[in-house]
Amino acid sequence: MTFDREQVLRSAAALLTRKSTATMDEVAKAAGIGRATLHRHFAGRDALVKALESLGLQEFEAALDAARLDEDTSEEGLRRLIAAVEPSAGLMSFLVNENQLFEGDEVNEGWNRADARVSAFFRRGQERGEFRIDLTPAWLTEALYGLVGTGAWSIQAGRVAAQDFQYMIVELLLGGARRSVEQ
Repeated sequence: MTFDREQVLRSAAALLTRKSTATMDEVAKAAGIGRATLHRHFAGRDALVKALESLGLQEFEAALDAARLDEDTSEEGLRRLIAAVEPSAGLMSFLVNENQLFEGDEVNEGWNRADARVSAFFRRGQERGEFRIDLTPAWLTEALYGLVGTGAWSIQAGRVAAQDFQYMIVELLLGGARRSVEQ
């Protein structure tokens, strides 16, 4: 049996999204491999989380590229971004809530790059008069991450239908971020 690193990471992300305190034994079982195999590839939980972070950042940056945020209206760009990030929303949900990734001096530069791209998108939308100016781009960025994470968790928990993911996130975010005619 060959080791499918990506499948193991996705299984780990799905489990850790539901149960952040899962042990390495539980991760191995969820991935359908033995504990020894898991430890051969990931020395411990920290190594596993760092590998999940790398995969998540790679996928999020690919979603940002696919969304073509500089084209069309901000609303259309946001809709494309949510559609592009949906396949990896569970992994993003786990990562956004994994505090160890954002502590200390060794924060992955990828997060700063991704945050800057998303914040720049919201800033452009504000400059075009499409988004409210009383909400900072940083706040809108965090709201987006929170909605993607919550949406993924709600679907995984069976509280929301998977086909509603894009609609719910886009409509809630735009409902709060869209600049009205009176502003």
